[in-house]
Amino acid sequence: MPGSVKTQAVVLRSIRYGEADRIVHLYTPLRGRVGAIAKGARRARSRFGGRLEPFFRLDLVLHEGRGELLTVTAAETVEGHARLRSDAGALDSAARACDAVSRLFETDEAHPEVFNLLCNELALLDRQPARATRANQLAFRLKLLLAAGLAPHLATCASCGADEHLSGFSGAAGGVVCTACEASSFPLDEAAHAFLAGALGAPLAEAPDAPERALRQAERAIAETVEHHAGVRLRAAGAG
Repeated sequence: MPGSVKTQAVVLRSIRYGEADRIVHLYTPLRGRVGAIAKGARRARSRFGGRLEPFFRLDLVLHEGRGELLTVTAAETVEGHARLRSDAGALDSAARACDAVSRLFETDEAHPEVFNLLCNELALLDRQPARATRANQLAFRLKLLLAAGLAPHLATCASCGADEHLSGFSGAAGGVVCTACEASSFPLDEAAHAFLAGALGAPLAEAPDAPERALRQAERAIAETVEHHAGVRLRAAGAG
């Protein structure tokens, strides 16, 4: 039904529209990803100022009409993440985080844990721009997989349940596999296995690092899991 909606949101993407408007893609705690138009947002004296740019965390009032897009009627900054914006690496990591959320959680289904995870990632990058590493990006993606119910199975062979000789990873099986089940897998080093397990279990701010070879394997594990089980292709992680 038409009416006003009050919500917090993170701006995932902002697009110029017409002569003075903006269309924004937002991620909200209770309505998932939504699109909205901010009329007159690009005018010099717009009441929105520069708040409708990517990575802003906002308190919003949205008008819900009969069309697909909501209309932004009020916006107040909760977090602007100014420091993040001044660091190229942090800015790139923030963009990849928002892109991953947009691709994996593209519907209006509520996932408050994803909203909180994205807010925590942006706050971490703003507070400590040096954390904009490849390991951090992969740890964030692993936690998105957990929220989506796609976390890789790491304790035993995802195919037969064996708990020894876990030497490969299969996206189709959804986790590590033993030597007897490795036909469709790729090799997974112990360091990569340890990174996947550690990143899933630790807070983002305490996510482990790993050698470059292990991170490449971990990224492949994430990518193949997402492609096989969600039909989604994520952007490659940045070098960090």
